[in-house]
Amino acid sequence: MSIKLFDQTAKDMSRKLALNYSTSFSLGIRLLSKEYRWAVFAIYGLVRVADEIVDTFHGFNKAQMLSDFKAQAYQSIEEGISTNPVLHAFQLAANQFGIGKDLIDPFFYSMEEDLQSQVHSEKSYNDYIFGSAEVVGLMCLKVFCAGDENTYNFLCPMAKSLGSAFQKVNFLRDIQSDMSERGRVYFPGVNFETFSDSDKRHIVLDVKNDFNKALPGIKKLPVGCRLGVYTAYQYYLELLHKIERKSAVDVVKSRVRIRNSLKFTLLVKSFFCEKLMPA
Repeated sequence: MSIKLFDQTAKDMSRKLALNYSTSFSLGIRLLSKEYRWAVFAIYGLVRVADEIVDTFHGFNKAQMLSDFKAQAYQSIEEGISTNPVLHAFQLAANQFGIGKDLIDPFFYSMEEDLQSQVHSEKSYNDYIFGSAEVVGLMCLKVFCAGDENTYNFLCPMAKSLGSAFQKVNFLRDIQSDMSERGRVYFPGVNFETFSDSDKRHIVLDVKNDFNKALPGIKKLPVGCRLGVYTAYQYYLELLHKIERKSAVDVVKSRVRIRNSLKFTLLVKSFFCEKLMPA
């Protein structure tokens, strides 16, 4: 029996992981061309498991588990195989598309930071966003560019802005649970107990700036991945608009969501807008 069966099974498990944890995010991935889809699912698998270790594996030695997972990830890339299906799928993507330590190390550093309940400074906040979100966008960009380093380098700043925007929206919509369940306040200079409309407005303007920087890059992506990325862009932009319309008190009280009917509308809108973008 060929190892190809294990390869495919590992890819399928990463896909299942994404479908179970995030229907919205997995929708964007499923809109990618088949040549990109499996690798982005594999990246999501690595990120999801690491995130679960630090956020939900209570009662276990999280630091040791994360350290072991990181070591196993690098071992799998070096050896080209892992008995852990999530890591096996990731190493297939990493080795095929050139995802290296320059992107993987900052990601795990940010995950290690999450093991400490803390309030961020401006520097640690920016460092955390780079490691937890921007490099994930760059991993995906490695897949989309498929070895075209000139395109990768050109789109790199815009991919970072998109990852930053997504992460900041997540911070805003999860501000209550991050503080009450995990003891974290990500936004520097923001006191959870006195989170105000002024605080919210300042953050929203910053996120809008990230979205504006990211959009030209989406339009320059290869056609096979543009619709999926643009749909995710529209989804997160709509989340930001909903947050903007709410008071700071309401943002803290309840997590902003988008109903399924609106998700469908955003998908249709994205489909037609993407078709108007130059090939």
